[in-house]
Amino acid sequence: MSADAIRAARTSLGIELGSTRIKACLIDDDTAAVIAVGSHEWENQYADGIWTYALDAVWAGIRAAYADLVADAERRHGVRPDTFGAIGVSAMMHGYLAFDAAGDLLVPFRTWRNTTTGPAAAELSALFGVNIPLRWSIAHLYQAVLDGEPHVAELRSMTTLAGYVHAALTGRNVLGIGDASGMFPIDAATRDYDADLLGRFDALVADRAPALRVAELLPEVLVAGDPAGVLTVEGAALLDPTGALRPGIPLCPPEGDAGTGMVATHAVAPRTGNVSAGTSIFAMVVLERPLAHAHGELDLVTTPAGDPVAMVHCNNGASELAAWAGLFGRFAAASGAPLETDAVFDVLLREALDGEADAGGLLAYNHLAGEPIVGLDEGRPLFVRTPDSRLTLANVMRAQLYGVFGTLSIGMHVLAEEGVEIERMFAHGGMFRTAGVAQRFLAGALAAPVAVGASAAEGGAWGIAVLASYLSYAADTDLSGYLGDHVFRDVEAVVAQPDPADVAGFAAYLDRYRAGLVVEAAAVAGLPSGR
Repeated sequence: MSADAIRAARTSLGIELGSTRIKACLIDDDTAAVIAVGSHEWENQYADGIWTYALDAVWAGIRAAYADLVADAERRHGVRPDTFGAIGVSAMMHGYLAFDAAGDLLVPFRTWRNTTTGPAAAELSALFGVNIPLRWSIAHLYQAVLDGEPHVAELRSMTTLAGYVHAALTGRNVLGIGDASGMFPIDAATRDYDADLLGRFDALVADRAPALRVAELLPEVLVAGDPAGVLTVEGAALLDPTGALRPGIPLCPPEGDAGTGMVATHAVAPRTGNVSAGTSIFAMVVLERPLAHAHGELDLVTTPAGDPVAMVHCNNGASELAAWAGLFGRFAAASGAPLETDAVFDVLLREALDGEADAGGLLAYNHLAGEPIVGLDEGRPLFVRTPDSRLTLANVMRAQLYGVFGTLSIGMHVLAEEGVEIERMFAHGGMFRTAGVAQRFLAGALAAPVAVGASAAEGGAWGIAVLASYLSYAADTDLSGYLGDHVFRDVEAVVAQPDPADVAGFAAYLDRYRAGLVVEAAAVAGLPSGR
């Protein structure tokens, strides 16, 4: 029984800080089944030209999500947990958190959403011979050096959001290899930062920042299953100010949302991949062999076990779709027939099934922020039609769903041209809760089978809880074996095969999408943000 598992601490707690929600998920270690959940909604701020979150908001949100989970456990099982078998922390990847020798934040947290690092990313990509995306931590650091920011002289450590929270809970400055691979390139042989590239970077900045040694700034790299410290007295108080939570609980290496998404979808073996859809959308494909060329559309990262992965990361995901759903939800309320948010999505997504295969000539861009894959430094959400387009609700909603997958599909075409084969893509995220709609359209967009499992909506919070639980199994099996033999052994996924009509319809839509990018660029140039 779940109550017995809670009392005996045969449980693992996962906490994930997403872009719009902080989620907590408690699982039974014996079955990996979810036994309690908690959440807290939050939003980033755009301040002084930077997308950021305040660190006070980080802790307020974590405490709220944790308290919500404890209350949920008591409602469901009559037990308030005061300890766990293990804890794991995950968060949105990359960005820049810079600290001085006292551990004080030097500049506001620069999130993955910022696209201000173009000169640094381009120069580093050329120097390293691998693509360095705008959002990677090393791009942020080098841009700060190029811009002569005063804080660089005081810099003593840098990390990601997951690494920051983990360090506060345990006192250890470590990072899971998947998250670390978004800070600085990883050497596949050593499963650590690439020593040659570390030297190249130090030489590059020697004139501007002669005291800077990047290796001394970065967290220690750990792989899935490595012990990563225990919850300290101070850390327990951060999570639970009531004092009920006991210290001494082991923690797994902190990971990014990409890595936990791979775990949550059982996509850590070669020729498998996953798509995670939220505020951003990204695809991860585990590689059998190195890519022949460097590509600006692809990041080279790793699984939580350190295996190489090609990542297509798009800054813009389902937020614009959610805004349209909010519009129709308000119409329903104003008409006297209010609907819950999930019901609004269910109605609209099912309506999209009746749309034309190419969305009737309609075109939707979901670019709230810049999108490097298509060359946009800023974004302007657009909905465009020609006089002969068919403006129906079904076509509007299909165009909006296609718009979520548009930029992602462009990046995935690059992988296909490299000869990368995918046996199956796994999808997770809230938009897949309405069965058979977003999943079907994604299969058409990728021209590949797409699987969705029961954990699709729980996403990364469940994934990091699974990684925490893996601590007890790591001595006996590798991560892939643990997932296959223990976590997903009896789990059946629903698989959507690509419908030929959807494949052809999305291809026509994507041709229009590529052509219309000049309109998007013109909107960025002609409509300054904030007016």
